[in-house]
Amino acid sequence: MKVFSKFPRTFWIGNTLELFERWAWYGFFMLFANYLTGSSDMGGLEFSQSQKGLLMGVGTGILYFLPVLTGAIADRYGYKRVLCLAFLIYASAFLLLPLFSSFTGVFLMYLYLAVGAALFKPVIQATVAKTTTAETSSIGFGIFYMIVNVGAFFGPMVTLLFKSSFHLVFYISAGIIFLNLLLLPFYKEPGRDESRRDGNLLQSFAAVFRPMGAILKDVKFVIFLLIVAGFWAMYYQLFFTLPVFIAQWVDTGSLYDFFHRYVPFVTAHYSLAPGVMEAEFITNMDAFYIILFQVLVSGLIMKMRPLRSMMSGFVVCSIGMALSFMSRDVMFTLVALLVFALGEMAGSPKISEYIGRIAPSGRKALYMGYSFIPVFIGNLLAGVISGNVYQALSDKVVITRDFAALRGLSVSEGLSTQAYFEEVARQVNLSEEELTRLLWDTYDPSRLWMVLLAIGLVAAGSLFVYDRVISGKTSQGS
Repeated sequence: MKVFSKFPRTFWIGNTLELFERWAWYGFFMLFANYLTGSSDMGGLEFSQSQKGLLMGVGTGILYFLPVLTGAIADRYGYKRVLCLAFLIYASAFLLLPLFSSFTGVFLMYLYLAVGAALFKPVIQATVAKTTTAETSSIGFGIFYMIVNVGAFFGPMVTLLFKSSFHLVFYISAGIIFLNLLLLPFYKEPGRDESRRDGNLLQSFAAVFRPMGAILKDVKFVIFLLIVAGFWAMYYQLFFTLPVFIAQWVDTGSLYDFFHRYVPFVTAHYSLAPGVMEAEFITNMDAFYIILFQVLVSGLIMKMRPLRSMMSGFVVCSIGMALSFMSRDVMFTLVALLVFALGEMAGSPKISEYIGRIAPSGRKALYMGYSFIPVFIGNLLAGVISGNVYQALSDKVVITRDFAALRGLSVSEGLSTQAYFEEVARQVNLSEEELTRLLWDTYDPSRLWMVLLAIGLVAAGSLFVYDRVISGKTSQGS
């Protein structure tokens, strides 16, 4: 416990800002995939899986690309100024986003929201890096990652209570961001270099791009970023695809029965209908597991080299994610999410720790910005998997239409996706659950697990080769 006293006040203020930002972000983001693709009579926009994949992949990818620039700008103009701008953009974007329902409108507003998030991200990670030492960095980033998941857990748990009106989901996230504006005066910049305030805007951008060229010449570092991109492509299926898969295919009846009997509050507020739990409630168990076990796992891996911890985490994560798509049994899904979370806890925080260790002390935010490059690439790949690949292999809407065409059924095209499924079930004299089981057995939508496992294992294997190649030359960072 003595290690906790070694963190300065700024470390804890930064983590509190992170808590509320993640609360606001995941409060809408965990629900976003089903909001985009859900049936219109349930408040969804009925975008196709391909449209969802494009929007979430490109939009979220850009969110993680921009910190390469915003990190350097924060180093130059001051963390507190950038945080203030980030919160103002964030809050206004949450207020405006639900006013749009067209693909183009939602896409553009999501990009605007991404700008606010991109301004925020490198500043807080740089704050953690600057307020920790070689002795405290592993625990410090473990605490940071646990805080991320506290926000990630409670955000959806609150907004799911208002899912019947998606406008309220976005407005609640805006309100949480306003709390950060109230906390901002208590934030003190760690190790601010006043000399970096000089220069005009053009000189600032020139200062951004000059070190970019030098960093990109570091071939080993670029290879590391590309390898980690494979991990993120697999990881982001937790948000892009798994909530949709659970909503479409997983039988949540046994979990509903458990909560209805022992904790009726849960079924009263997190159930779509008798016997049906909210998909996001189930997916959110990943964050719950991390809240419970992150500090313990961080302690266990504290002395493990970051690259080795990453390799182990990538393998376990890949297995857990693959298992999440293999069964319709919700209890199986919950165990798979636990496996995934254990791998995530071992691997993901170590990425930031590794880059934080090798970054020059005067450019922490810039280097932390580069830690988002593989997340950018990973999101683009994740969008393709969640979009075109999922639509081809696993989308219940597409499969139901193929089934109806094969059976020669006549179903009106003007129906919502939910009404269309109900009509197909009626015409073949099956209940909705019986039709879902028939489609599962006939079309095998679980095949996606093979794609995800392969991507994760390739990333882990590549990182093993990378570690073997550089271990003798950069042992202080690995």
